[in-house]
Amino acid sequence: MAELKPVLIIIDDDPLITDTLHFVLSKHFEVCVADSRAQAKSLLRQLDEPPSLALVDLGLPPMQHKPDEGFKMIGELLAHSPSMKIHVLSGQSDDVNVKHALALGALDFIPKPCDVDKLKELLLNSLKVQSVELTEQAQTEQAEDKNGGMIGNSLPMQTLITQIRQFADSPFPVLIEGESGSGKERVASNFHRFSKRAKAPYLSINCAAISPMLAESILFGHAKGAFTGANTANAGYFEDVNEGTLFLDEIGELPLEMQAKLLRVLENGEYTRVGETQVRKSKARVVAATNRDLRSEVRAGNFRSDLYHRLGVFAVKVPPLRDLVEDSLTLLEHFNTFYARETGQQSFKLDDKAKSRWLSYHFPGNVRELRNIIIRLIAKYAGQIVNEIQLSAELDLSRQNEVDGGSAAISNNGDLSSYALQHLQNEANVSLDQVLKSWEKAYVDAAMRITHGNLSQAAKMLGVNRTTLYSRIQLQEEIK
Repeated sequence: MAELKPVLIIIDDDPLITDTLHFVLSKHFEVCVADSRAQAKSLLRQLDEPPSLALVDLGLPPMQHKPDEGFKMIGELLAHSPSMKIHVLSGQSDDVNVKHALALGALDFIPKPCDVDKLKELLLNSLKVQSVELTEQAQTEQAEDKNGGMIGNSLPMQTLITQIRQFADSPFPVLIEGESGSGKERVASNFHRFSKRAKAPYLSINCAAISPMLAESILFGHAKGAFTGANTANAGYFEDVNEGTLFLDEIGELPLEMQAKLLRVLENGEYTRVGETQVRKSKARVVAATNRDLRSEVRAGNFRSDLYHRLGVFAVKVPPLRDLVEDSLTLLEHFNTFYARETGQQSFKLDDKAKSRWLSYHFPGNVRELRNIIIRLIAKYAGQIVNEIQLSAELDLSRQNEVDGGSAAISNNGDLSSYALQHLQNEANVSLDQVLKSWEKAYVDAAMRITHGNLSQAAKMLGVNRTTLYSRIQLQEEIK
């Protein structure tokens, strides 16, 4: 039997490029081609397994001269399969777009026109990295690690670990909130691992990756003849998981009509297969995750309020990496050692200035971005000392001030004007009100963190009275 080739999806609207790459790369990969984001999403739903690799053009239609569609495509591919290795293949090689794509989770950037042989080697190396990561995941799941592979000693991380232990054995749903790349999947699997259900099945489904037409059948199953193509009766995820844990990732993408049916299961455990009238019972524990603000989605009418409150019986927030401070160094040491060992290379070291830069970086792509940065640094500087310039070349510094509150801005008005100039040049539509609100929120959050939530001390630090600060915090909560 011939060995199955790894699947590569190429998303580019230039037929000359896709035809050429298909011809050359099909010797090594099972190549699928899409010319737009919409076509790629449709193709992903038709495949039995997610592609191992992706080549994404940033300038996809309908906005060929802007990277917006390409950026969105990267996020959707990783939502579909977090282990997928994405390379950006684009003629838009300006530094800001490249680093933003890498921060979103792309592994590397290949400018057009590309050297096909070099591209082939990059893709094959990506498969090796993917294999290493899957091995690490399997080892973590099998290891007797007291924290379930969650690395870090910071207060937010220790709080999260404690919450997982506290809520693990409860039969009630859990809602995990957090940014893309922050590790929500690991948190979900640990809720199962540390529960009494650990020996029962654990199943995961990405709500963004399933067709709305098939969502009900996938979750609840269907009877024979229930629809065209239903040649046999099939059990759904709720039936297959039995008394185990069902992880619903990207729950905010679930269609409204399916939300009502999910709510019924959560409230009384009842569901029916498509095409049947027999009521079945589920004893599964549901863990859901989202990178959206579901409260805003509820207000916009995109998510049911009753389902939101039912899912959020226990709500935990996975902190972004920028809030974990020194944990980024712990993660650096862990992944540096791991990937060096697994790829047969020497680890690298950061000099003092590079280490300071690392600690000050905000990691917009969270742990996923951190891991990809380390992979690239090992590939380029194995066994070497990495300086600040070399490290900065791998970082997305274009939005640093937006996250950390603009440390340069507080030094003098010239620095602040420079930041504003850069921001206006990089962003097409800037809302002054939103910028000011973001800065205010950043300073309020920072003061509350420094004072460990002491409202009076935070108000004193910010030069406002306690009542004013409380009112502003309440207003920020209402705006969310």
